[in-house]
Amino acid sequence: MAKIIAIDKESVSLADYAYDEIKRRIFDFGLMPGERFSESELAQQINVSRTPLRQALQRLQHGGFVEAIPKVGWLIPPLDFEKFDELYEFRVLIECHAVHALCAAETDRSTLHELSRAWQVPLKERLQDPNKVGAVDEVFHIQIVECTGNGEMLRTYREITERMRIIRRLDFYKPERIAATYDEHAGILAAIQKGRGDEAQRLLRAHIAHSRIEVRKITLGMLYQAGERSAAARKHD
Repeated sequence: MAKIIAIDKESVSLADYAYDEIKRRIFDFGLMPGERFSESELAQQINVSRTPLRQALQRLQHGGFVEAIPKVGWLIPPLDFEKFDELYEFRVLIECHAVHALCAAETDRSTLHELSRAWQVPLKERLQDPNKVGAVDEVFHIQIVECTGNGEMLRTYREITERMRIIRRLDFYKPERIAATYDEHAGILAAIQKGRGDEAQRLLRAHIAHSRIEVRKITLGMLYQAGERSAAARKHD
């Protein structure tokens, strides 16, 4: 029987731990797109009982990260690049609207000062850790949308961000992509600060398009590598 690990329940519940751990494995392709698994085997792997595991899986199912298969178990959905393309298009629409509002001085621009301190910085002050850059990149785009003051738009955008995180975070695993992100964010901010709406929207569209292309290439490469590792492990067993 699997040993149940001791966790401080005041800081994180077993269900929260299971949720974070399963999500990490999905994002790292430890659980591969298209892979099926049972609750019992996964509970043993991450050392939790079935009840918190099921709670975690239900949360992940709500977010679209797993699918339940009646009388069989669970499935990691295959990556659907057509769906991701649609989400990218939705992102562009929302963010371009936000940029237009900022440039038209229809919203409070105070947030721009905070974003400028994070992105319009010398090379030596730039973050290099992919996970940290991914986190602040999300903040950049969310705060641009937040400036509209439209709560429903922001809520929808946050949902899009969550659904895309599995591939978007991979954009920062190459140093040149981190450098490009800093340069492109700085350019977008400069255009907004000057009230140049058309230029800001053009730069934003190009920025998202570059990321979209690179993320697809990186994702396919990582899927191939993960598949090779999995095949080698099965052969070794």
